[in-house]
Amino acid sequence: MKTDFLYIDISGKIARLIKDKVLKAGDRLPSVRMLCKEHNISMNTAKRVFWELEAQSLIESRPQSGYFVCQLPYQRLPLPALTNPLPSGRTSEPDELIRKVYSTMGKKDLTLFSIGAPAKEFLPLAKLNKEIVNATRALPASGTAYEQLQGNDLLRRMIAARAISWGGHLQEDDLITTAGGMNAISFCLMALTKPGDTIAMESPCYPGSLQLARSLGLKVMEIPTHPVTGLDIATLKNRIDKIDICLLVPNFNTPLGSCMPEENKKAVVKLLAKHNIPLIEDDIYGELYFGTHRPKCCKTFDREGNVLLCSSFSKTLAPGYRVGWVAPGKYKEQLLKLKLVHAISSSAITQEAIANFLKTGRYDHHLRKMRAMVQQNYIQYVNAVAEYFPADTRVSRPQGGLAMWVEFNRNVDTTALFDIAIKQKISIAPGRMFTLQHQYENCMRLSLGLLLTDEVRQKLKQLGKMVNMMI
Repeated sequence: MKTDFLYIDISGKIARLIKDKVLKAGDRLPSVRMLCKEHNISMNTAKRVFWELEAQSLIESRPQSGYFVCQLPYQRLPLPALTNPLPSGRTSEPDELIRKVYSTMGKKDLTLFSIGAPAKEFLPLAKLNKEIVNATRALPASGTAYEQLQGNDLLRRMIAARAISWGGHLQEDDLITTAGGMNAISFCLMALTKPGDTIAMESPCYPGSLQLARSLGLKVMEIPTHPVTGLDIATLKNRIDKIDICLLVPNFNTPLGSCMPEENKKAVVKLLAKHNIPLIEDDIYGELYFGTHRPKCCKTFDREGNVLLCSSFSKTLAPGYRVGWVAPGKYKEQLLKLKLVHAISSSAITQEAIANFLKTGRYDHHLRKMRAMVQQNYIQYVNAVAEYFPADTRVSRPQGGLAMWVEFNRNVDTTALFDIAIKQKISIAPGRMFTLQHQYENCMRLSLGLLLTDEVRQKLKQLGKMVNMMI
């Protein structure tokens, strides 16, 4: 085993012992010499192990004493409470707020804590550029011709092959490509709903999904959601007779970052199938897990074709390429008809480029690197929040994805905070964006896709000062 991989392997095992509380805050770690002896490694490799753990804020060095386990930031900061949206409360769309926040997207002079997409530092830009060039050479008419309705053959085959990682069984013919993840969800909703139908979603929920549902004339039922385990199944079961369709993000949803346990996913799939209620599953963050294995999907447990699994490469590879897909189960023909009417075909060049990137095996290598970077970024964000924000701040504990939910006390209005912060060239995502009800005014989402450089850290410190002034 190469030294580079050896120190990562050893530091990863120690990190897991710390996170699983086998090693607890204040415990002393073996010395550098002892680590060398235990693992038969060089002094330099042993030092890199400790440097890596220090960089993750898991351990600290004490002069003349050695290395000790730190108290983890998320252990000092309490979790947000289970959300509690009203079953049929007065609703209003925060359109103006959403417009203001998303109008900042792409502006170079702003620090964008608000946009849930990976920064360029996380992406393999040079390799993608090469694949675009290769795609124009390989495709008929240099990629200017229409792609077939169902989508690029190779891309669908590569996506189907990857389904094994979450316990799925897909063939390329089971898939339809789309112009991003939201386009896939849009096709699903248009195919399966009519104005006046009720759609159940987690609360808080991605603003784009809320706006899409309302634009189609749907009634939105927000379901209480736990910041760790996701959707409250008991509430879903109690309200099942009032629901026509369900849209969930079971793996690392935004903004909470929660991940439903497998038994919960099984229960949801069984419950909705029993009542013949379609489930649209948005798995756009499923590949960005921090643990040792990819979480399964609700689609894993689907036996009736009732789950429409949607995803894209926007959060893991190329947001601007707009390449998404859906495995629509028994609803395939309805979605193909809609795609023909609304899109005719998907982009040939970007599909081909991503398909070849997957075929070479570079995607898995990229994902391993990206997961480590995002996890490290999350740890640094939690450290910064613990240091700069009020002592009673609550934060979610995502085990993957690109979002962290921050909850302040009731004196803090994050919509007002947005207006104050934007004058200092800082953009945030206020909690009111993520609901149709009047709630979460004291919350905000922080994007983990923005690399926490020294400059960005100073902006977060500046934001913390603004919050403290509002208390």
